[in-house]
Order: sequence, then structure tokens, then C-alpha cells
Amino acid sequence: MIPIVSFVGYSNSGKTTFLIKVITELKKRGYRVGVIKHDGHDFEIDHVGTDTWNHRQAGADVVCIASTQQIAMMQTLHKPMTLDEMIPLIGQVDLILTEGFKQEKKPQIEVNCRGNQFLGQKDHTIALVSEVMMYDNIPHFGLEDAKGVADLLEKMIKSKSFTR
Repeated sequence: MIPIVSFVGYSNSGKTTFLIKVITELKKRGYRVGVIKHDGHDFEIDHVGTDTWNHRQAGADVVCIASTQQIAMMQTLHKPMTLDEMIPLIGQVDLILTEGFKQEKKPQIEVNCRGNQFLGQKDHTIALVSEVMMYDNIPHFGLEDAKGVADLLEKMIKSKSFTR
């Protein structure tokens, strides 16, 4: 099974900015990285008038578009999917990082770059990224220490020490 770690925090806590830095560092080290982004709103990646949009309008429940370089899938959901249901949809990666999904009980790194309220340490909180250390017995990283977080993730990948 592919290891998964969620970067969590309240809205506008700096998750995206920090996660991009971590992804960049992991890619420099040769890792293949998948990302699942939680969106609290509905979104649309297809456009009116395209073939795939027309397929969906005709009632297709799943539409996939593929080229020699990339693939995208749009699926109509009748209930929200859990991370465990999404993981099998991602392949050919060494690690899956998520942004959001703070309610899921996956290993989590809390990001608090803007002085927001902290989420509170949970059993599955594995690290904190913030200006101040708020929790005991877990690693703490500064706001610019994406290399340190990548080191932690790399160590976990190599030792297969991801808890689920």
C-alpha cells in the first residue's frame, strides 16, 4: 500500500504554500509524489462544449480523458469518498500527500503559518510546522523547513513506519 500523510490546518493556515515546498524537495530527491486536495466547495475541471463535458451531460457516471502525457478522470459521486477509497485510484507514486482531510485518521502534519488557532494534537499528529511549538513529543519544524519535513517523510518511507 502507498504511504499517505495529510497536511492539515484551518483554512488559510499556509498548507498549500508549505506543501508545494515539500513536494519540490521530495521531487529533487527522486520520489514520485501523488497529491489529493480536499475542496470544501464543489469544483468543475471540465468546460462547457468539450467532448468530455458532453459525455457527462449525457449521463456518463465516469469520464476519463487521456493523452500520451497525462490522464484525468471525472466521476459523479453519490456520497463522499474516503481517503481509503481514493488511494487505489492513484498509482505509480512512492508517497501520497494530502491537503486537508483533517477528519481522517491518517498520519498528519499540522501546518500553522499564520498564527491561526491550532487544531490540537491527535494520536495521528506526527509533526507540527509553525512559528511556535505547541505540542509535546512530536517533531517541530519552522515555516521554511521543508527540507526537514522531507527528511522526516523520507525516513518514514525507508523504514515503512507509516501508521494507518
